[in-house]
Amino acid sequence: MSDLTEIVGVLENRIAKLLQNHKKLEQKQEDLQEELMKLRAEKEQLQNDLQASENRVQTLKAANALLGSNDYKKETKLKINGLIREIDQCIVQLSE
Repeated sequence: MSDLTEIVGVLENRIAKLLQNHKKLEQKQEDLQEELMKLRAEKEQLQNDLQASENRVQTLKAANALLGSNDYKKETKLKINGLIREIDQCIVQLSE
């Protein structure tokens, strides 16, 4: 009988350790999920910042071209022509 009691005690200890490990792993998983959410939010913010910076660069290029810089004249002319086409389309839609 003592062998059986001893075996049950060992099994109870092992089960208790497994349950502790399980709880630790669940907590670790929750922590990792939170970290993942934070990193995704940070990534999205960085992507938005990058897009805003790219827009500012394009604006600065256009401003440089308008101020007489020869480096970005072609891009600026294309941009202005595109804006003129958009304005023309708006005028056509308004006149209909």
